[in-house]
Amino acid sequence: MMSIREILAASPVMPVIVLDHVDDAVPLARSLVAGGIRVLEVTLRTPVALDCIRAIRAAVPDAIVGVGTITTASDLDAARAAGAAFGVSPGATPAVLARANETGMAFLPGVMTPSDVMNALAAGFDAMKLFPARQAGGIDMLKALGGPFPGVTFCPTGGIDAASAPAYLALANVACVGGSWLAPAPLVKQGNWGEIERLARTASALKTSH
Repeated sequence: MMSIREILAASPVMPVIVLDHVDDAVPLARSLVAGGIRVLEVTLRTPVALDCIRAIRAAVPDAIVGVGTITTASDLDAARAAGAAFGVSPGATPAVLARANETGMAFLPGVMTPSDVMNALAAGFDAMKLFPARQAGGIDMLKALGGPFPGVTFCPTGGIDAASAPAYLALANVACVGGSWLAPAPLVKQGNWGEIERLARTASALKTSH
């Protein structure tokens, strides 16, 4: 079982994926993996999300597929039952953090403030998702958090695109970034897997500072 830090280190960009149809899950995952992006966050924003994760796990063994938009302990249980390798939340409640610890599942809690970071650290988590990153202060916020929390690594997500990603990845406390630009809804709807693979290939070439 991979730790959350190992998962974050596997790709410089974690695509935030919203799928409306199970039939799109496998070709999308294959395109992303072919482009060098192995870590996939399938969000619980649609009713078919868990079925999509099961399909990807069965057909794309090189993908490291996780569940995003976890907001309750029961979401975590459902993600684990679907075979997700990790979970991601937009924020973190005591109940969600406790269940993540109980299950032992690799988990990336969402934070936005220093208090959020302290609560996550107190629960035993030192890798976190800064969300929504741009609205929370972006690069300046991450630099500020690096002072009091030198042992925390972040995956900033929200408002980041191909143009802004390199500046985030240059920060010492950023392991990777999350973004929806690798699997935009129009390309998924069109089944334009070649263009998605091209976007993934460009993203996978981005470098982190460590």
